[in-house]
Amino acid sequence: MSAVQNKVDSSQAQLDETLQRFANGFSWVRRSPVLHLPSERGLAYEDVTFAARDGVPLEGWFIPASGSRKLIIANHPLGFSRSGIPTHLQPWHGDWAASGNGFEVDLVPDYKILHDAGYNVLAYDLRNHGMSSAANGGVTTHGFTESRDVVGSLEYARTRSDTRDMIIGLFSRCMGGVSTFAAMTRFPEAFDGVRCLVSPQPVTPRYIVQRRLALLGLGDRLDDFDTLIRLNTSVGLDRRVPQEWAKNVRVPTFLYQVRRDSVTDPSDVQAMYDSIPVADKKLQWIEGTTARWDGYLEFQRRPAPMLDWFAKHMS
Repeated sequence: MSAVQNKVDSSQAQLDETLQRFANGFSWVRRSPVLHLPSERGLAYEDVTFAARDGVPLEGWFIPASGSRKLIIANHPLGFSRSGIPTHLQPWHGDWAASGNGFEVDLVPDYKILHDAGYNVLAYDLRNHGMSSAANGGVTTHGFTESRDVVGSLEYARTRSDTRDMIIGLFSRCMGGVSTFAAMTRFPEAFDGVRCLVSPQPVTPRYIVQRRLALLGLGDRLDDFDTLIRLNTSVGLDRRVPQEWAKNVRVPTFLYQVRRDSVTDPSDVQAMYDSIPVADKKLQWIEGTTARWDGYLEFQRRPAPMLDWFAKHMS
């Protein structure tokens, strides 16, 4: 074998290894710790556990608002926990800094804002995230299995003696949002009585994958990547379809998104918005940044539009 052929074979092996690492990281997402507590913001809270629709044990917080009969259930983004993601620290910084997202997102201030606006809050960790249990071999499926957690949170709220008669709204971010769309598709009865949804930055996995493969110099390997995640998780990209799931959303819905997000493409969220078959919906773009994390911090920086949406539909 010639030296040239050896070099070609070595280069191909390196590309294959890079593709496999990406597929593995996409399948088994690094957990973020529950690094912050509501007490840091002066909030009383209760540690709670409850079961997902399929019995997976989930961990969370119930943050009461005295005298309120309104409840917001918060679903977190991919790779986060209910308290956020410590991307200012390794190894999370190394995972995300290249995309401009190497700074921390602390989600506890979100719960403080909601509490002070008069809402009880149930915030919890999705399966294979935070302190919740491992399930389905530890793999992430971008809503395909996580939808069962969303339903479990609603069932839990409806069985607690102090929350069962509350008015419910949903604050479902990123994978928490697409998991909510998937749950509305598979378990529509679970959303009877849910008043509204606020969903920052829901995303279709295929868009993230295509963007990342291009950056890795593997833009022609999408089919190979899909094969690898099917082997890892049994759930290919063709079954992770938020744009299709959005067609089954039946509650007033407010989406917002960093328009020039370095991780995805604005056409994705636009297509989800267009697919939602309700008249009472809103799409807001965040300008002046390419950092996806800025979208998750938007509520802390400018909460008025989201609070107005909750107030309008939960009064």
